[in-house]
Amino acid sequence: MSAAAPIVIIGTGLSGFSLAREIRKQDKEIPILMVTADDGYSYSKPMLSTGFTKGKEAEELAQATAAAMVEQLNIDLRAHTTVTGIDTAAHQLLIGDERLDYAKLVLAWGADVIRLTIEGDGHEQVYSINDLMDYRAFRKAVAGKQRVAIMGAGLIGCEFANDLRNGGIEVDIIAPSDTVMPGLLPKPAADAVVDALTEAGVGFHLETVVERIDKDGDGVRLQLANGETLAADLVISAVGLRPRTSLAVEAGLEAGRGIMVNRALETSAPDVYALGDCAEVDGHVLLYVLPLMACARALAKTLLGERSEVAYGTMPVMVKTPCCPTAVCPPPASAEGAWEVERDGNSVRALFKAEDGQILGFAVTGDYALEKQTLAKEVPPIHN
Repeated sequence: MSAAAPIVIIGTGLSGFSLAREIRKQDKEIPILMVTADDGYSYSKPMLSTGFTKGKEAEELAQATAAAMVEQLNIDLRAHTTVTGIDTAAHQLLIGDERLDYAKLVLAWGADVIRLTIEGDGHEQVYSINDLMDYRAFRKAVAGKQRVAIMGAGLIGCEFANDLRNGGIEVDIIAPSDTVMPGLLPKPAADAVVDALTEAGVGFHLETVVERIDKDGDGVRLQLANGETLAADLVISAVGLRPRTSLAVEAGLEAGRGIMVNRALETSAPDVYALGDCAEVDGHVLLYVLPLMACARALAKTLLGERSEVAYGTMPVMVKTPCCPTAVCPPPASAEGAWEVERDGNSVRALFKAEDGQILGFAVTGDYALEKQTLAKEVPPIHN
């Protein structure tokens, strides 16, 4: 490894660029090389599900081009570049036959969309939206179209449903669960979101799945397991994300649900770190913005010589469904207690309380969503 080897960050999503910014706040000159398989544009991924509401095309959601980021952050950036391997012993990155030295390596390459295997010949009309390039392709395809079917009733599916309805597009959601966001919201809060989206014109087909997608003229016809058929111009597959781990595992790094790191974001290999959607931090995979930003701040210090462990405060998740504003802070999986629920129309206050009355988690919708900051102060942090 050469003495002047840079800090190499793989990935130019929110986590990669956030880390580069945090490094530059403390050190203006240390060499940084960013490598990405996409175009290197800077954008905020959560904004992808607000584009129709705000009337914005993909280019308008982008905050800066790759060239602008190079200048702004004083970095080197290689776009449209696919990393093929990591040689941790040699401190080198493999890009085909090329080898790049690194002083420190940060894996910030995110998560892959889960792709379902579904029968039929209509798969060209199925889109997954996981980055700005995906959004650009979908936005181009949906121009002039009127009806979109969404597979998946998680956070992303619900946000896109609300956003597309605000853009005047007919929307159907198909999902195997009996309500929306089942792993995130308690049922009364989830049902309030369903009711609000239904009032906004979203069609729901729950407790079933799509079995076939066939071409039907310029659109597609979906055959559902419950016997229903649905017509759509396009389909969004929003059935979840899976942290990218395969290249890390091939390089000998430990991985579970994500690339396993400790509170200092150190992997099992020296000088290799991970953060963002690909990382499992001390047992937690948190695919949200607030933990990502906390990790970027801690890791920047570590990379510059001051080893720092991430501290998570209480971090409510904001669900961008403007027809039913929603905030949730799920209780830990191991928490013992019960939900106490109040509901007034689509406004729900659900508090998860321990036997001693301490609030360990909450979900608030509608008018009660305004209470999120007050409630967040009462919930113990994940890591402190």
